[in-house]
Amino acid sequence: MVAAVDVADFDFELPDELIAQDPPAVRGASKLLVLDRQTGAIEHARFGDLDRLLQPGDVLALNDTRVFPARLLGKRVPSGGAVECLLIHKSAETGDPRIEEWEALVHPGQKLKAGTRVLFEHAGIRIHGEILERRFFGRRSIRLESERMPVDEAINALGHIPLPPYIRREDRPEDRDRYQTVYARERGSIAAPTAGLHFTEPLLERLRDGGVETVRVTLHVGYGTFKPVRVDRVEDHSVDPEPFTVAPETAAALSRARREGRRIIAVGTTTARALESLQIGDEGQLLPQTGPATLFIYPGHAFQVVSGLITNFHLPRSSLLMLVSAFAGTDRVLHAYRTAVALRYRFYSYGDAMLIL
Repeated sequence: MVAAVDVADFDFELPDELIAQDPPAVRGASKLLVLDRQTGAIEHARFGDLDRLLQPGDVLALNDTRVFPARLLGKRVPSGGAVECLLIHKSAETGDPRIEEWEALVHPGQKLKAGTRVLFEHAGIRIHGEILERRFFGRRSIRLESERMPVDEAINALGHIPLPPYIRREDRPEDRDRYQTVYARERGSIAAPTAGLHFTEPLLERLRDGGVETVRVTLHVGYGTFKPVRVDRVEDHSVDPEPFTVAPETAAALSRARREGRRIIAVGTTTARALESLQIGDEGQLLPQTGPATLFIYPGHAFQVVSGLITNFHLPRSSLLMLVSAFAGTDRVLHAYRTAVALRYRFYSYGDAMLIL
């Protein structure tokens, strides 16, 4: 029987000034802490050294989800009071691309009751909204109607990039590029798979030239990535489902790597969740899959697919830190975090990275 895991075991001290508020001046210029999960040995490098640290035959799994500008700023109708709406996920298809229903977080929550009408507009583009229903934890069901174009296009035009709450500034135009991986393709996330933000096209090319294989999965990152762990025992927490897809060609490439004993390195905790959610067939092959990822990975999880992990530094007591600790061991990970704090590594989404092998 596995002993209960205490959430307090995943706490650490982090000075506020180490929480990165901006990306590095040059993409890929971040520090990289390299952790040997067998010995606990630590090496300090730069992210651009990744082609030296990986080896021919390694498989690098990338999450190609694309962040969309899910934060809408508008006003109440007819009072004109300010309204903020964070779109979480589409809840219903109407058959008309100009009308959609979404689950959202809204502010000010107490005033935005069912029947409240709101308007979002910019540069002649207008989205009309109506609150349909109160939901749990301050969420609302909201109906959006665009005047002249599909709602998705209108959101792209007037929405704001939903920077994480620990980035204490308004989004800027350059965040549309920097809070996005260079290989982002499938629209659907409200938070970036941040381990991938360090990659540049030249680095990816060098890795491929050096014999590292790349494959893509898609997992759309939801608001649950910031969901606080409100319980004392880790086992009592649950993660929000997030839609993911691992295509047949990706499953086949990963199955070959496993069969040949090659390392599969997940870029980010989102990719790790997707890979570890896969079913394994009778002959040991990984099966392609599309559906909700509901797997909560914490210490005690036996990894079946992932043998290496690239990840940023995560919040204390977060489910993401628990996943990393499950992979490399809680004591070793927290020692690495304390080392990173002492050496002034930058933390969280726009911060530095770890490579765990």
